[in-house]
Amino acid sequence: MTPISETFSQLNQRIEGALIAYLTIVYPRPKTTTRLVGALIDGGADIIELGIPFSDPIADGPTIQNAVTRSLESGTRPLYALDIAKSIRDNYETPLVLMTYYNPIFRVGLSKFLHLANKSGISGLIVPDLPVEESEEYKKECVSARLDTIFLASPSTSPSRLKGILAQTSGYLYLISLYGVTGVRPTLPQNAITLIKKYSDTIAGSVPLAVGFGISKPEHVKEIIHAGADAAIVGSAFVKTIETNSKSIPRAVSRLKRLAGAMKKATVR
Repeated sequence: MTPISETFSQLNQRIEGALIAYLTIVYPRPKTTTRLVGALIDGGADIIELGIPFSDPIADGPTIQNAVTRSLESGTRPLYALDIAKSIRDNYETPLVLMTYYNPIFRVGLSKFLHLANKSGISGLIVPDLPVEESEEYKKECVSARLDTIFLASPSTSPSRLKGILAQTSGYLYLISLYGVTGVRPTLPQNAITLIKKYSDTIAGSVPLAVGFGISKPEHVKEIIHAGADAAIVGSAFVKTIETNSKSIPRAVSRLKRLAGAMKKATVR
């Protein structure tokens, strides 16, 4: 059992969904990531997604794009991101997932990057621009490096393609709940709830269903967990909190912890 699957197993026993929290590495500035991740974990986050910045983040909205730009301007590179992950792992047992695009992995070298990720304490990877149809070698190397392969599905994913995605996915399936990019939204559209119910019925028992994009409030978390999701993925709301409080890291830490706590309370079934 992997660290991610073990986490979901424990949460199921407690009748809770998972809170998966995303932030961009080295944002708002160097040497802050470990403290900010600690705030999310202390607040109740069950899994942390660490975003490695890339120059063309096609899936991200303005909030995360701004964080990515600032991180790149600070000189963040993939191997430095792994060093930060290791510093987090030295202090916390919470599973860590890397979210990045395929180009940074390719430039380091697929096998080298994945095995370094494992040594840094990473439990799984999300690569939004890697089509499942081209993932055979990637999947093989991830298995060798003992890393979960977390693939994405969307409202436009066909039943036949979903079957192929599920065959390659481990850890959890990342469901993009709506069309568009990441970002803070005031409400969840009803069709997102309908989509969650459809997917939870389709994949029941095969892999946990984690839902992201637009989940910005505790009430959103509660809605998707009660609709049948196993986890809520929250990114832009946390990154926005960091942005708003970037001049005072102690204040950012305090507010992140408080927001994560409110989000986590909403995962109780």
